[in-house]
Formats: sequence, C-alpha cells, structure tokens
Amino acid sequence: MNMFNDLSMKSDEVLRVELEEFRRQHRDLDEAIHALQERGTADPLTVKRLKQQKLRLKDRIAWIEDRLYPDIIA
Repeated sequence: MNMFNDLSMKSDEVLRVELEEFRRQHRDLDEAIHALQERGTADPLTVKRLKQQKLRLKDRIAWIEDRLYPDIIA
C-alpha cells in the first residue's frame, strides 16, 4: 500500500501532527454520518461512502499509532 510507504518515511513529529488531524477527520465523519442517519433522509450511497472513508482513516490512525507506540511484550 503506497499510503503506508509514504508514512514510513516521515519523522515521528510529523506523524503525531498527522495523527491528530486524522483523528479529527474521523470524528467529523462520525458526526456527519450520525447527523445524516438521524435526519432519516440520508442517501444510502452517501452514508456508505462516508463510512468507507472513515474506515480508511481508522486504518491510517492504527498504523501511525503502531509506529509511534509499538507494543513491547516483556
């Protein structure tokens, strides 16, 4: 995956900034999905696309967190 190769070349400080941005975007998408579903008039395709985008962000967040805070089994 090219996205992860790009992230592996970045410094930890840059990754921390991107992590916070991705978390904010993930939270915003969650709120948008919730608002659309609450209205009851949401287009199912739009909701599906937003959920897919949210999952992609979740994968990026998990990858960055694993890189910044690796699990060390003692």
